[in-house]
Amino acid sequence: MRRIRVVFVLLLTSCGAQGDTRDDLSSADTLRAGNVAVDGEVSNDGLATESGLAPGSQGLTLPASPGASAGADPSARRVPAPDDGGPRTDLPPNELGRFPVVEYHLIGEREARWTRTPENFRKDLELLYSRGYRPVSLRDVAAKNINLPAGTSPVVFTFDDASPGQFSYIEDDGELRIDPNSAVGIWLKFAAEHEGWENKAVFCMLSGAEAGRAFFGNKGIDGQKTEWRHRKVKFLAEQGFELCNHTLWHATLSNYDSDDFVQEQIARLQLAVDSAVPGYRIRSFALPLGEWPKNRELARRGAWTDPQTGKTTAYEHDIVLLVAGGPARSPHDPEYDGMHVRRVQVFGDELTKTLDRLDRERTRYVSDGDPNVVARPAN
Repeated sequence: MRRIRVVFVLLLTSCGAQGDTRDDLSSADTLRAGNVAVDGEVSNDGLATESGLAPGSQGLTLPASPGASAGADPSARRVPAPDDGGPRTDLPPNELGRFPVVEYHLIGEREARWTRTPENFRKDLELLYSRGYRPVSLRDVAAKNINLPAGTSPVVFTFDDASPGQFSYIEDDGELRIDPNSAVGIWLKFAAEHEGWENKAVFCMLSGAEAGRAFFGNKGIDGQKTEWRHRKVKFLAEQGFELCNHTLWHATLSNYDSDDFVQEQIARLQLAVDSAVPGYRIRSFALPLGEWPKNRELARRGAWTDPQTGKTTAYEHDIVLLVAGGPARSPHDPEYDGMHVRRVQVFGDELTKTLDRLDRERTRYVSDGDPNVVARPAN
C-alpha cells in the first residue's frame, strides 16, 4: 500500500472566475427536504433476488457486451485492472449482481438525515474499501466498462447540490488550499493512501441555488467566495471526477407544465459547466427530489434556446439517477435501465445494512478480474 503526502496549494492570483453570470439565478423553490419517492418508493430497501448470485451457485463466464463508448473498437481487448493489493470479498464472481450508488448531500458538523459529518464520511470510505469496494464512475457504468481486480466490487459515489461542505477552500496568506474536512479534501487524502481508490466520484451540481448551493459556495457563505466557483468545477474535471446535471436551482420539475421551463433548467446548468470547463460532455442527470418532469423524455434529452442570444443548447444523458430505491442493477443485467438508476441514501447505519444484505443474500456484484467477459451465476 502506498503512502503519499499530498499538499494542495492554489495561488490566489489565478482565481478569477470569468464566465456566464446566468448561473446565479436563485428561487424560493429550492432544496426543500422531506420524504422522497422513487416511482412510489420511499426507501433504500430496493434489494431484489431475481438478479444476482443464488446461494450455492458457481460462477461461469460469458462474452461481454461491446463498450458503449463512441468510437470503441468492439474487437479490442481491454487490459485487466492491476491488483491493488487491497481487501476483497470471498464471494464468487457475479457481474450480474447489484452494487450501491451511494448518495450524499451536506457534509457538516452535525449528523442528520441529509448531513454526514467529516468523521463519518471518512468511516464510510474505510468501510467500503475494507469490504472490497472500489469507486467507478457513471460513465463506466453507462459504457459497461467496470474494470476492477478480481474479488472487488463497484461503488458509485454521488454528491448532490454542490454545497460548500463538499468542496471548500481555505484562504491563508494569499493562497488557497482545499479544506481537509470537505468531502473533496477527505477523498484526495484517502486516495493518496489507498492503492486502487481512484478519483471517480460524481458531483451532481447546481449552479444558481440558494444557501451556497452554487458550484460549492458563493457570496461568502461558509467562507466561500463567488469567484472561486468555476475553478472548483474545473479542478474536479481535471482530477478525473465526473460532473453531473442536477438542474440550475433544484426546481421540482413535476410542478411545471412547461416543457420549455424544464429544458431551460437542465440546459442552463450545462451552460454554466461549459463556462468553467469548455466542451465538457455531461452524461448523467439527477432528478431533484426524485421528481420526474411531466414529459419524462426531457430528463433524458432536450434543448433550450436562449431568447437573448438565439443560441440553442442541447443535452442528452446516458443515465438518470433516482433519489433512492436501493442498490442498482448491473449494466450487464438484461433488465438494466440507465434511465432509472437507483441510489442508496447514506445516513445513520444505512450503508452498513445495505452492504450486509448484499453479502448475506449473495446478490452483490463481484468482479472476476477480466473486463472482456461477464461472470454470471450458474443456473
